[in-house]
Amino acid sequence: MNKVKKLDKTSIGLTLLKGRTFIVLIILMIFFSCAAPAFLQVSTMLLIAKHVALYGILAVGMTYVIITGGIDLSVGSVVGLAGMIAGGLLQEGLVTPFGYTLYFCVPLVLLIAVILGALIGWLNGVIITKCNVAPFIATLGMMYVARGFSNLRSNGATYPNLRGNEALGNTGFDLLGTSVLGIPVGVIIFFVVALLASMLLKKTAFGWHVFSIGGNEKASKLSGIKVNRDKIFVYMFSGACAAIVGLINTSQLVAAHPASGESWEMNAIAAAVLGGTSMAGGIGTIGGTIVGAFVIGVINDGMVMCGVSEFWQMVIKGVVIVVAVIIDQFQRNLEAKMALQARNSSK
Repeated sequence: MNKVKKLDKTSIGLTLLKGRTFIVLIILMIFFSCAAPAFLQVSTMLLIAKHVALYGILAVGMTYVIITGGIDLSVGSVVGLAGMIAGGLLQEGLVTPFGYTLYFCVPLVLLIAVILGALIGWLNGVIITKCNVAPFIATLGMMYVARGFSNLRSNGATYPNLRGNEALGNTGFDLLGTSVLGIPVGVIIFFVVALLASMLLKKTAFGWHVFSIGGNEKASKLSGIKVNRDKIFVYMFSGACAAIVGLINTSQLVAAHPASGESWEMNAIAAAVLGGTSMAGGIGTIGGTIVGAFVIGVINDGMVMCGVSEFWQMVIKGVVIVVAVIIDQFQRNLEAKMALQARNSSK
């Protein structure tokens, strides 16, 4: 009888742990609505949704990477680089060796930027898989490379007023920063990306491969999974997500700045980990990451509305990441303990 009660208490504790991110989100909403009366206004909610969309798309790509047991520190710099490439193509065009300047339509500019992000992800994946470089080191180096090219693109200057020129046929870029039926386009893109990523992760063989690689890479190789190919694709997906974020952010600002996206990789990692993605690999869900992105967005904007110093914001976000990892480890230990108790009680 005592064993059953103990098991029930453990089960309740585990259930609360699994829903911890959603519980934290509700608590934060209540706290900030009391601390800042304007927090629950529609305009504030839309602003938070815009920010959540940016962090969320980054976090979706990061979730795939972390599930495989890796990390991608370059995504923030890719955000800035994608924006600068798009801004340069719209404002200056592409100067050919023959002295002609080519101007591209907006869809082609968007495609070029996303392909660039995927290419950077491909380079990360190749360095990690073919050269056996640790993901942390490989993506840290790429973070500096991408940020450097962002500054080199315009010598550190900003590309302002990116609405395009009708005579050049490159108008419409600012539409990514607008709203449809009151919903920001960035939010719509976020949920489309999240939905597709969730379906890919849950309902395809590739998704199973991603979890398998993170759970046991050696066993995955022995079972016939093309580990290197799948890991490269995961980093390409992360890079493409970062480029999409760079385009949305640039469109919302109608300007491109080389410093855009600085430290956003931390927001992406925090959102994924808060959503239940294990840093050890093999565990994670896109749904959890979405909730985690909302938690990060609410914390960021809530602290700004409450007048919290930017330096304290950095401290708090760092603490959030560490605590999330500690709780995740505690949850894994509790699950293992429950499994052991269940086996013992069945004997």
